[in-house]
Amino acid sequence: MALPATTQLDASELKSRIDRFQRVEGQILSEIHKVIVGLDEVIEQVLIALFVGGHCLITGMPGSAKTLMVRTISQALGLKFKRIQFTPDLMPTDITGTDIIEEDVTTGHRSWTFVPGPIFTNVLLADEINRTPPKTQSALLEAMQELSCTVRGNHYKIDPPFFVLATQNPIELEGTYPLPEAQLDRFLFNTMLDYLSEEEEMQVIDLTTTTHTAQVEAVTNAEEIMDFHQLVRMVPIAESVARYAVHIMRAARPTDPSAPDFVKKYVNFGASVRAAQFLVLAAKARALMKRRYHVTYEDIRALAIPILRHRILLNFFAESDRLKSDDVLRRLLEYVPEPKGA
Repeated sequence: MALPATTQLDASELKSRIDRFQRVEGQILSEIHKVIVGLDEVIEQVLIALFVGGHCLITGMPGSAKTLMVRTISQALGLKFKRIQFTPDLMPTDITGTDIIEEDVTTGHRSWTFVPGPIFTNVLLADEINRTPPKTQSALLEAMQELSCTVRGNHYKIDPPFFVLATQNPIELEGTYPLPEAQLDRFLFNTMLDYLSEEEEMQVIDLTTTTHTAQVEAVTNAEEIMDFHQLVRMVPIAESVARYAVHIMRAARPTDPSAPDFVKKYVNFGASVRAAQFLVLAAKARALMKRRYHVTYEDIRALAIPILRHRILLNFFAESDRLKSDDVLRRLLEYVPEPKGA
């Protein structure tokens, strides 16, 4: 039995909205690839995050086009873009904004005026987010979850859509601060950037060492992105597929009876129910992007690792055996079977 959709629409109207979604997604990819070479899986995960209203943590080596990719995507989406370079001396008010005292020159009356920070945008690039202390990192928590921020006891709403795309360097540990678990859990994906192939690197050289300048055109807008959020949530998912996602999440928790022995040995803490919510929601977006109208087991398997890799905490035994989260998760996907008849 399929889980119920939230809204009933006329079939022709729904098909028109789906066609528009798929056409826009194709145009976005076309615009992005004017500038970005390769990185197809990474771009897919970032777009899924944008289509479901989630946030994305992008982990990659310096010079792997993380910042350029985020800027290009925001241009193609037609959204407001702001960038914060996270440094050890960055303060929370440098992110949220602050109150200043302004004086009326005619009356001499002074009043507090709120000056919005860079958080008031659509796409926020948190560059090298792990280079600032947890106190400053936490300034993003309320915005990522509630689309708002609080300054001096005053509550300010952030206009949707709002996406945080954060980057971090996986190899440089000096002068960095690990992201708190609560902060990590707010990110839909932890996307890993790998090296390009030889031919892709040749394409990069051809694009960037000549006088060629790519012009990225906006193919959608904020209002349409909000409509896509609702459309994604209407994609049906069979109860068996949703239960398969839940089985994966539960098997990744060492305290759960269904957890295999290697999870109990190597994992200290598993993922919360938010991970299951994100997995199903992201799978719905991926299904639409793959020109399908329902979620499959393959959607769940394809997205489980980037959704879970930053949500399970490994212990000393995993470190001593030189295992990473991806190693445990790949083994877990082999362990948890698909329902019969899948």
